[in-house]
This record gives sequence, C-alpha cells and structure tokens, in this order.
Amino acid sequence: MRIGVLKETSPGERRVALAPESCKKLVQAGYEVGIESGAGDAAGFSDAAYTEVGATSQADAAALAAASDLVLKVNAPTTGDLGAEARQREGGRDNRDEVGWMRSGAIYVGSLMPLRNLDIVRALAAHRVTAFSTDAIPRTTRAQPMDTLSSMANISGYKGVLIAAVELNRYFPMLMTAAGMVRPAKVFVIGAGVAGLQAIATARRLGANVVATDVRPEVKEQIESVGAKYVGIELKESAAAGGGYAKELSAEDRARQSQLLAEECAQSDVVITTALIGGVFAPRLIGADTVRSMKPGSVIVDLGADGGGNCELSRPGETVVVGGVTIVAPLDLPATMPFHASLLFSRNLTAFILAFTKDKAFQLDLGDDIQQGALITHDGEVTNARTRDALAKR
Repeated sequence: MRIGVLKETSPGERRVALAPESCKKLVQAGYEVGIESGAGDAAGFSDAAYTEVGATSQADAAALAAASDLVLKVNAPTTGDLGAEARQREGGRDNRDEVGWMRSGAIYVGSLMPLRNLDIVRALAAHRVTAFSTDAIPRTTRAQPMDTLSSMANISGYKGVLIAAVELNRYFPMLMTAAGMVRPAKVFVIGAGVAGLQAIATARRLGANVVATDVRPEVKEQIESVGAKYVGIELKESAAAGGGYAKELSAEDRARQSQLLAEECAQSDVVITTALIGGVFAPRLIGADTVRSMKPGSVIVDLGADGGGNCELSRPGETVVVGGVTIVAPLDLPATMPFHASLLFSRNLTAFILAFTKDKAFQLDLGDDIQQGALITHDGEVTNARTRDALAKR
C-alpha cells in the first residue's frame, strides 16, 4: 500500500505531515512511502533524510497523489475548484487541485478542520475520497497517541507565553537586584485545555504569578497542579461538552463570567486566551471596555485567533495597540516551531495508521470508535453529522 505526503502550501506553513523517523516505521510495517520533493525542507528534514529511511522523493506532486492509497497532509488539501473569495475564506490556500489529483477511493488523513473548510469537504465527498480529520479523533485513552489537536495546542500554549514575555515591558520573574526588588508579572490564563495548561506551566517556569479560569470547574485541580491559582464562577448550567471540550454558556452565566474576566484582566500584566468551542470556534470573551480598563503596557495574547479570536479588538494574524495595551493574535503558531511540531504531528498520524494496519495495509473499520469519530467523508457522502448540518445551512 502506498502513502503519499504532499508539501504544505498554506501561507506561513512550515510543517510536514511525516518526519523521517515515522517514515522508517511505516516502511518497516510494509508501506511504500513517497514524499513530495522539498516537503520537509522548512521543518529541517531534507529529501536525503527521507530516502535514507526507505522513502522516495518525487517532484511531480500530482502523480504522487494519484498513485497513493493514503494521502497525508498537515492541513486540508487544496482544490482548484475554489474561487478567489472561497480561497480567502479557507485560509488563502493556493490553486493546486490536490483533491482532484487523488483517485476515487483514496484516503486522506490530516487536520482537515471540516467546519472551517466546508468547500473542501464538499469537494472531497464529490471526488469520493475517504477523509479522516485528526482534529476530530475522540479524546479517549486509546486515541491519545493519535490526537494532533492536543499536540499542536501544547505548542501554541508554550509559544504564546514566549510571545507575551517578549512583548511585555517588564520581567516575568521576581528578581532581587542591587537596585532593589522587582515584583513578578501577573499572568491570567483563560481556558485550561491543553494549550491553557501548557501556558500556565510555561509562565510559572518563567517565574510569573499565574491565575487561571475555565468554564469547566472540574479542571480546578489540573490548574492548581501546574502552579496557578484557580478563579471561577459557580455555573447555573454545566459548560462541559464532553471529550475535554466546552460549550457556550447560558446568557446569565455569560454575564457573570464577563464580570470575573474584566476584574482579573484589569489586575493582570499578561492575559492569554485559549478558549475554543468544540475545539473549533473562539467565543468572544474580552470586550473593548475590558481592554480599555487594563494597565498601559499590559499584553493580551489571543490564542483563539485561528477560530476568530477571543478578544473583540483582536485582528487575527496581526499585533495592535489599543490604549497602551498590546494585543497579539497569532495564527498557526505550531508552524513557527516546525521541527518539533512536525515530529509530534507525524507521530500522531503514524499511530493512527499503524493502529489499523493489517497485512501491510490500512484497514477501514468504520465501526471502530476512533475511525467513526474522525471520519468526515466516505463513499461520496459527508458522514460527520456536525459538518453535514453546517453544509446544509450554507
């Protein structure tokens, strides 16, 4: 069975879906692995590094995709069917028709983010490609080694704190100097998923005092275990959506939460937001009035920018200053650490493939809970209910 790895072409993307160490494992498991020439260059993996472990390098991306049973990418495949407006909506992707290159019955595996890429989902179904989206893999113990969403969120949480430390006009740690004591920065982390917990841990390692909140009170112990103080409200309705995700709050709870967030932001030097609904869309948590109440020189790092932004004044992909408050809204942060991001993403994909490999081939088992959860399109149909509903509303 042949695996094809295509180059990532989204603006600023430097990751690759398979690292050489994973290629070696897949070759040993009986797969033929082809890599588009130069696909790993930006992540620090040369074509020679792939050929040394038994993979082949191929310049003709269309031929590689057409000959592959499994096509692997970090991001959604591109399609030449998108017009300029749709391409802009779907992230500025170029006009390579990667979906059209794939043969009917081929399998795509990668972070499709189907609710953000509805036109591409429709194209995959029309071309009868079976598409697995790794960001939809259920968050179960068995599936943990395959969870690309968590791997990439970990990097975002870490890098977000480093960005804040660079932008802040003061030290993070408490310091005793000949000129006197410097008090530590106060960091407020909103959201205690994977990104939030890593942000807390990184800010603590840098010496900051950290306070954190989450709409799921059950994560209080996790917040405290990595060194932060938990603050929160008593909810009238549960905000847990299952699988480690949160759902939108009721109007009453949302108003009470807004007051808490405003009070904490006003006291903080750094605010890091990580909230996503269902791991996809960012709720608006910090309003313009809250930003204006913050101290001059303070910093907001909006890690929800990929989902639209948690701060009303964020401009995804840009840094703005409002009333002396710097608001950073970075996009695709894992791509800024391409070596380790690729390594971890690659290990996740490899774990997924090897879990369903039998007789040197990937076996479809649509009754399996992992495949069932990650399956977005199959046999010409959109199989994922949330994606199907979203398409019906367009």
